[in-house]
Amino acid sequence: MKRMLNKTASRALALIAAAVVLTAAALSTAGCAGTPAVKREAGKSYSLTVLHTNDHHGTVLPNGGQGGLAERATYIAGVRAADANVLLLDAGDINTGSALSNMFKGEIDINAYNLMKYDAVAFGNHEFDNDLALIEKQIAQAEFPWLSANVTRADGKYLDQAYIVKNYDGFRVGVFGLTTLRTLTIASPDKSLKFADEIATATAMVEKLRTKEKCDLVIAVAHLGLVEETAGQVTSEKLAAAVPGIDLIIDGHSHTALTEVKYVGSTPIVSANEWGKFVGEGRFEIVDGTVKAFAWKPVQINKKDAVTFAPDAAVAAMIAPYKEKADLTLKEVVAETSALFEFGDRLSRKKEIALGDMVNDGAMWYVKEVLKKDADFAFTNGGNIRAELPAGKITREQITTVLPFDNWIYLTKMKGSDVIKLFEFIASIPQGAGAFAQVSAEARYTIDYTNDIKKGELKDLTIKGKPVDPDAVYTFVTNDYLMGGGDGYAVLKNNVEAYNTSTTLRDVIIAYAQYKKILEPMTDGRITIVGGMTF
Repeated sequence: MKRMLNKTASRALALIAAAVVLTAAALSTAGCAGTPAVKREAGKSYSLTVLHTNDHHGTVLPNGGQGGLAERATYIAGVRAADANVLLLDAGDINTGSALSNMFKGEIDINAYNLMKYDAVAFGNHEFDNDLALIEKQIAQAEFPWLSANVTRADGKYLDQAYIVKNYDGFRVGVFGLTTLRTLTIASPDKSLKFADEIATATAMVEKLRTKEKCDLVIAVAHLGLVEETAGQVTSEKLAAAVPGIDLIIDGHSHTALTEVKYVGSTPIVSANEWGKFVGEGRFEIVDGTVKAFAWKPVQINKKDAVTFAPDAAVAAMIAPYKEKADLTLKEVVAETSALFEFGDRLSRKKEIALGDMVNDGAMWYVKEVLKKDADFAFTNGGNIRAELPAGKITREQITTVLPFDNWIYLTKMKGSDVIKLFEFIASIPQGAGAFAQVSAEARYTIDYTNDIKKGELKDLTIKGKPVDPDAVYTFVTNDYLMGGGDGYAVLKNNVEAYNTSTTLRDVIIAYAQYKKILEPMTDGRITIVGGMTF
């Protein structure tokens, strides 16, 4: 009972805090209080088409024949030509992905979104992989507002905007943004930024949009996800259950590929997978300011063997000089692979994969052979690995796409007792979460999910073939993001010594690939899963 009272008290405090945030930031928000209701004809049916994307992750060009910014633009232009009332939204994570996008810090992507005339984009957690100066530059470059009602600056003002209000013939729409609080753990937001509770913020936003802005429809672009990565995480389903009055939640973060609307009560939730492979297309029918019907479908932007949408000329022309400049360095061949290094449905977050083995073995090689240092094992978070490596010749661009983050590798020392705690934490991570570890050959262990499929139990841990000695000191290789407690790795703060090699993991693996010349995908059972898989 005491624990339940604490949760209730925490939620009440969060509601108060959110109300304060909304009041303090009101001047920086689109729209104004007391707006008169929109004019409409009684009994007349009006319609609105909502197009949406999420988790773009810098996929400028088609990936495996799917997606592509220029191709997406053609589809959107076609919908606009057929329908007068179109609202174009994105649920966040424009940044961090392909080498081409990363090289120009998202500039290409934002230019394309400008050309497509996006109405608004939510701040995703990967927008906070960058420092505040770059975020400010991207805000200035964008001809659309970036939305997040629960992220504010040190002075209480919104980072850009909390919401927008759009007037159409016969109805008014309010759109507000939310950014997952997981951002504080899985990204590196500037310390001056404040993140408020998602549910408390949404409750206040719905009230504001309904009462003060007189909105008939309220839409949330919610970078929250539909997969619970950690206990207590607010997902879009939890948001829908807790906050009445939202007519549509457009989800991002979990890359979920929905084929039909997911309803929680009467609230529809939609998501368009990832990388621009799909655009969600929803259609509202509105009578007397009330939603009478909603239909939705995901539209695939081309297939490997079928091009339905040709590249838009203006977007393609904008991309071309960036690609030409990037190709000068990114197209250099650095190695070959004997077969495909699979990635699939983000398998690096679920089990041992050859790509994870290669990355960590490569980090160990670099430390030993290049830095001439000793280390007992290496590990990285599976979410750090972002794509497959195809069979054949491998370029810098392809390795950069696999490892898009500018993560420095660290040499770290920690007592054996804390190393055990580290692997106990690793075992407890739900399959599918970005924190799920990939390790080098020196570490071997079992994760037993027999008792709880969402929280495994560590068994049979060995380092270099021996059980971990709690009193010994171990040296290991990881990245700066995890060293800072990212992805929940707070145990790493118990290190007794840490050394930044000032080399990115990406550059290390490029060097390793050049040294190996031929990379062979294989696994050796260093991670054993018992008790079932979640996929």
